[in-house]
Parts: sequence; C-alpha cells; structure tokens
Amino acid sequence: MKILITGARGQLGTQIINIIKQKRSELGDIPNSVANSEVIGIDIQELDITNLSDTRSYLNDIKPDVVINCAAYTNVDACESNEDIAFRVNAIGPRNLAVVCEELGAKLIHVSTDYVFSGFGTKALKEYDLTGPVSVYGKTKLAGEEFVKQFSSKYFIVRTAWLYGYNGKNFVYTMMKLGKDKEYINVVNDQRGNPTNAEDLAHHLLNLIETEEYGTYHCTGAGECSWYDFAKKIMELSEIDCEVRPCTSEEFASPTKRPEFSSLDNMMLRLTIGDHMRNWEDALQIFIQNIEK
Repeated sequence: MKILITGARGQLGTQIINIIKQKRSELGDIPNSVANSEVIGIDIQELDITNLSDTRSYLNDIKPDVVINCAAYTNVDACESNEDIAFRVNAIGPRNLAVVCEELGAKLIHVSTDYVFSGFGTKALKEYDLTGPVSVYGKTKLAGEEFVKQFSSKYFIVRTAWLYGYNGKNFVYTMMKLGKDKEYINVVNDQRGNPTNAEDLAHHLLNLIETEEYGTYHCTGAGECSWYDFAKKIMELSEIDCEVRPCTSEEFASPTKRPEFSSLDNMMLRLTIGDHMRNWEDALQIFIQNIEK
C-alpha cells in the first residue's frame, strides 16, 4: 500500500507518519497493511494542492492508494481577512485531491473541523446534524467537505476539534509557556468542545484506511469542557503554579466568531470501526507525561 500525506509537517501529519514508523500508536496496533505501507509525506514545498494541474501530475507520478489530506489554512482570525486564500486552501485544495483520487481509484481521507457547525446548540452534534458555519474558516472548510463529496466516491471526511500534538503549535504548549511566564492568565469559559490528542485521531484515521466504511465522521476526545477547564487541567497536570481566571468571549475580543458549543458525538465511529478515543483528561495526562520525559 502506498499512502500520500499532505500537510505532513503539521502536528497531525507528523503524528500519522510517526505511528506508521512505529507500527503502533499509544492506543494499540494499526493494521499490518498500513504498518508496512510506503509513506510519502509532502507539504506546500513539494506540492501546492490548490493547483489542479500540478496536483494531477504529482499524484499520477506517485499513484497512491490512499491520500490523507491534513493540509489546511487553520489561522482562524487570518481567514477573516484573507478569504480568497482560505477558500483556495480549504476548499479548492480538497476538490483537486478528490478529482484526482477519483481518476486514480484512490481513497481520500479529508480532515475537517467542528467549525462547520454554528455552535448555538447544547447537545453533542452528530454527523447528520445541520451545519451552519459562522466564520470564514468554517465556511471554507464546509465548502471543502462538499467538494470532496461531489468529486470522490471513496472518501472519509473526518471532523475533529481542539487538536493538540507533540509537533507544532497548539493550545497545550501555549498555556504551558504562558503559565511559566505569568502569575495568572484569562481564558474563555463560554465556549465548550472536545480536546483531542492528535495521537488518538491519527490512530483512527489509519484504522479507517483498510475499510470501505466511507462517509462523514466525528473523531474527538471523549468528554467535553470549556477552554477555561482545559487550561486549568493543563496547569494542574504540568504542575505549573499559574492561576487560570475565567473570562467571556466578548472580553477576549477576537475578530472571529467562534462556536460557543461544538461538542461532537463520534456516532459514525461507534457504529463502524469502533470509538476508542480516550477521555480528554486521560489523553492530556499521557501527553504531558511524555513531553516532560
């Protein structure tokens, strides 16, 4: 099996490659065909997926069996002022991959986000619930999902949220750095969701590869919390003496409207390959223990 990973230098792409090299994740073994596959990791330096001609040429040379698309324009605030760039990367890029994967008969795993929902509910969202993004980032990611559905017949769209991993920038590293530098920090307490360890997400993506359980999935850590709860738990587990104070989204003053409630229900996972995502607190504890080693 030949697996092509786009956005391979990001925290999720890096995690996927590391798990394949180790032939197992923190959650357990991965399928033998995946563990013994040929993996090609690329980023913008090797291929601009927003260019259809280049994408077709590159994939035709490699002829992958599976493409895992981790490439995205994820700077949520920057998306508001760079809508064309956001649409090119988050929508046209996945469209191009879907078109060429269909031509090659390859499977496509496309990583999406909780931002495709409005965030106005109070009950964990299932895959069939109505979307309604309120930000440019969410709207462009939803457009990418629609293109994948339109142009690919062998797709897995996997929505995740509040992702952190060993490589790159994320909320956990930011909180730990701020906690060491400051006596207290203010963190919003009116947005709720599911912290997700990239190790857990990568494990499930790799277990989907062998199957034909095509469709749209939610894949987030078990349990929900606010960003304030998340930050408090980070300080506690890393034993950093920094007070975390709750504040409102309005006080935080962001140019982007973020979902107030975007907790996801991993229903599709439960009913197909199984939902083995760890509780968010347990996964965070292991993560902090590992980085402190």
